[in-house]
Amino acid sequence: MMKSIRRQLLIALLSAITLTMLLGALATYRTARDEANALFDYQLRQLALSLRDHGGNAAGGREHPLEEDAQDFSVQIWAPDGTRIYLSHPRQDLPHQVPLGFATVPTAHGKWRVFGLQQRGQVIQVAQPMHLRDQLALAAALRTVAPFLLMLPVLGVLIWVVVGRGLRPLATVARAVTTRSAVALDPLPESPVPSEVLPLVLALNDLLLRLKRALEAQRDFIADAAHELRTPLAALTLQAQLAERAPDPTQRAEAFGELKGGLQRATHSVQQLLTLARLEPGGGEPCPAPLNLGELAAQVIADHLPLAEARRIDLGATPTGRPGMVSGDAEALRILIGNLIGNALRYTPPGGRVDVTTDENADGAFLEVCDSGPGIPPDERERVFDRFYRRAQTGDAGSGLGLAIVRTIAERHRARVRLGDARLGGLRARVEFPPAAAA
Repeated sequence: MMKSIRRQLLIALLSAITLTMLLGALATYRTARDEANALFDYQLRQLALSLRDHGGNAAGGREHPLEEDAQDFSVQIWAPDGTRIYLSHPRQDLPHQVPLGFATVPTAHGKWRVFGLQQRGQVIQVAQPMHLRDQLALAAALRTVAPFLLMLPVLGVLIWVVVGRGLRPLATVARAVTTRSAVALDPLPESPVPSEVLPLVLALNDLLLRLKRALEAQRDFIADAAHELRTPLAALTLQAQLAERAPDPTQRAEAFGELKGGLQRATHSVQQLLTLARLEPGGGEPCPAPLNLGELAAQVIADHLPLAEARRIDLGATPTGRPGMVSGDAEALRILIGNLIGNALRYTPPGGRVDVTTDENADGAFLEVCDSGPGIPPDERERVFDRFYRRAQTGDAGSGLGLAIVRTIAERHRARVRLGDARLGGLRARVEFPPAAAA
């Protein structure tokens, strides 16, 4: 169920205001009750003092009611011998004689506030029911809070309008986002935007920028892939036509051999393209796990031994005694090592050598693949990481994606790829993993 910020703010603010008013009413009630108690205690005392000179003239047991405006008070007078000689409210259940001074006395009909004094042996007692004081205090509190309670509906409307105006920038940002599309990912305007909404706008702009880069990379990848696949597919079509037109079995066998080699190269290119597409942004983050680089390299070397033997290349691992532990995706790192070893075997002439080394030091673990091939000139060592880049001096029909895949996998593992001169005379490819990536 969708929640409305406007409604939530309205309910929260009105609840807070109502609760504050109720607490204020409670405080007002207590203050008014204390003031009423003090005032009525003063009146009890004054009334008792005003009656002390008339108590002796009261006939024993007779009723002498007070004036009409003094009916809230009850008066009793006792003679020195304990006989009640005056009672102002004979029908009320009044408290019996209590100690002199002020006292609060419970009765069957509620509590009474009593003041007693002694004069010439007589005891004069003036009493008042406490519920009268509570009613007066409650009425005073209600009179204070009532105007504010009556203003709650008006206050609710004002809060609804003010909150709506305050949330208007969010609606503006929402409308601006709806105008964006896959072909129009311009950043949202950052002014005039309230400071509370600015972090949201900045986050959306960052997301739009990353999405724009991802879409551009995807479009470039599709365009490059279509361009690169056009040539081998055209070559396959031509080779198939030559095989159909071959006049004798010998030429037909040669044509089919060329066709088979073209299919293998096209298959390799498609596999590299699929691998690169899986490693693109949005293709899924690696699942890190503790890995042994030495064991991974040994597995990849075993997979490439048939190719190395066919080309008469000495392929092996250089032992270091340290495993080279990292945290990463085993399948992705296996692809990385396989591309480095495959490139080394492809460019190393027959009878050459390829050494694979895994080790670790204070800077982290690293992997090195050294070959005795022609190497790469320093001015081209950065360009070979571009997609589909192939050196013009080499006759190898590679896809130009191997080192691009290596760099992409390395970046996903926060590693760095460096190319340099190998001690065997060819190229040295070194992948350095940071300490944070080491297991």
